[in-house]
Amino acid sequence: MSLPVARATAWRTWQTTRRAYPWTYAVGTVLPAALAIALASFAYHSIGGGTVAADFTEDTGTTAYLAYLTVGAVAFQFTVRLILWAAKALITEMREGTLGALFIAPAGRFPYLAGFTAFAVAGSLVEFLALGAVVAAFGIAIPVSSPAGVLLGTAALIGTVFAFSVGLGGLMIAAGEAHISQNTVFVVLGLLGGFTFPRTYLPEWAQWCAELLPTTAAVDVLHGATTGGQSLADLLPRLGTCVLVAAAYLLLGLLYLPRAEARAAERTY
Repeated sequence: MSLPVARATAWRTWQTTRRAYPWTYAVGTVLPAALAIALASFAYHSIGGGTVAADFTEDTGTTAYLAYLTVGAVAFQFTVRLILWAAKALITEMREGTLGALFIAPAGRFPYLAGFTAFAVAGSLVEFLALGAVVAAFGIAIPVSSPAGVLLGTAALIGTVFAFSVGLGGLMIAAGEAHISQNTVFVVLGLLGGFTFPRTYLPEWAQWCAELLPTTAAVDVLHGATTGGQSLADLLPRLGTCVLVAAAYLLLGLLYLPRAEARAAERTY
């Protein structure tokens, strides 16, 4: 039952989006990554003189600042895009007046949200191909030390964001709002998640907090498999952390979701 529900949800979302593709929504998500790469390139060459500080090299294992930032910027905006689709799936149903129908439908929430995430991944990968032109225009070469690590890191990022989105989606329908919740999440992830600068630059307490975020370990894997020069064997501990973090967030989300739905039903009906 789960697979047909996920497939049907992904197909329905594709059909709806195909007829009214949210171009401004997509551009508004992809453009920040392009601007971050452009500004970083300008600062690197015009202000930094094409060099990086010794502590950056020591903490990241590379002098390729632009490649490091590009990997992080793309990963962050990909995370934002997935959250905007997966976590907001339920509150979108609420806004469209179809949440009640979803509650009584003979379909589980897990495959429903998985279908939304599958569509979001496919759509986002196509949209983010545009960033390839930006990277090429600035002549940024991204080294890959472990192709398998990149694939597994990407899968880990998708899995952890999906697991996190289950609970976040419940919080949104329980609170009846999305913008404050999602923007708070984006700020926290951007500041603490180690996407575009080493987490060692943060205070020690913030580094510990970062370990509790869903994306931190996956971002470490992506950096390690590219600019970090690490092998798949080196990345396995952080991949294991990704699995544990995703499992914890998914369990908490699935336990909380029925209460959130009951709260949303009380408010709406």
